[in-house]
Amino acid sequence: MGLFDFFKRFKKNGAASCKSAEQRKRENIEFLKDQGIEYLESLPFIEDASQVKLKDVDVICKKAISTLLIIQVAHDALNNEFEKSKSFFGEEFQRFGVEDCLNKEEKELWNGSYTKQSLCNITWKYETFWALVWALGIIGDDEFKMPTDPLDYMKAIKIVRECKDYDEFKAKVNMRDVEEILDMLDLFYRYHWTTEDARINLKKLPKINGEVVAERRRGLEWLVSEQDDWNDIPLNT
Repeated sequence: MGLFDFFKRFKKNGAASCKSAEQRKRENIEFLKDQGIEYLESLPFIEDASQVKLKDVDVICKKAISTLLIIQVAHDALNNEFEKSKSFFGEEFQRFGVEDCLNKEEKELWNGSYTKQSLCNITWKYETFWALVWALGIIGDDEFKMPTDPLDYMKAIKIVRECKDYDEFKAKVNMRDVEEILDMLDLFYRYHWTTEDARINLKKLPKINGEVVAERRRGLEWLVSEQDDWNDIPLNT
């Protein structure tokens, strides 16, 4: 590799690509303006890359897989097929080596202690799953950036089920860097203010789905949070 190629690569992946939190905010506000989506000028900017630590790629991969699997159990439990589902998906958890990746709410479901509301909460984690596979580079910006409607759940299932084991899933990964993840997190933070403002003040919400926004933001926040359980992360706006 020549010096020119080295410095070009460094600029793409290293410190030279960093941007300030204020710059990130300004760019996302311009995007919201272009989309005709309301925003709050005074909403603060989020942390910059020097203030966060991105979770390890294996932690993210395993959480994505375990989330997809436990969602299926929740769906089956809603249809009174919990025991049958647990038997089948127990083998899937072992196949991918993600038996220990469930959070408190998910563990309660696995142990048979759940309510209809908790099952519904877990099924909405399809959108949190999408945040993880976007960060892993498995889906593109076009599928994720505009949270208008829930994404195709059959595609979500296929992303995991078409892999024979954990290593094959990980082989799909082209991990995005922390700057790109923070760009998207800042945008979803601003989306979330818009949807909450519309909900509280009974406004008509243009284009974007508030529940989709909240769950995708939850996943993005988790990626750079010190919390292991994403239900413990406050989603303040």
